[in-house]
Amino acid sequence: MHERAPAFSGSDGQSYSVGTYVDDAPDAQGRYGAALLFVRWSDAGDRPVGHLETDYLSRGVTPADALTPLLALTLQEVKQHLDACIQSQGRV
Repeated sequence: MHERAPAFSGSDGQSYSVGTYVDDAPDAQGRYGAALLFVRWSDAGDRPVGHLETDYLSRGVTPADALTPLLALTLQEVKQHLDACIQSQGRV
């Protein structure tokens, strides 16, 4: 309906949607890193106004291997990562 992923509220009261990020190339050890990317939306919900991202949460020998653990996270676990990112930015 809104042409974007569903959003949820962060601990700072802002709306966020989440996506995944996987490195384009492996690191020196031949592993790909994967992280969560949170897009913060305007109060009207019509445009992105910022983003936060986690550190690498998993690594794998292929992008799919790195991504698999992130896709298995529950929404509650994703929300915990979001709130940790918000806190680390001093936004709470």
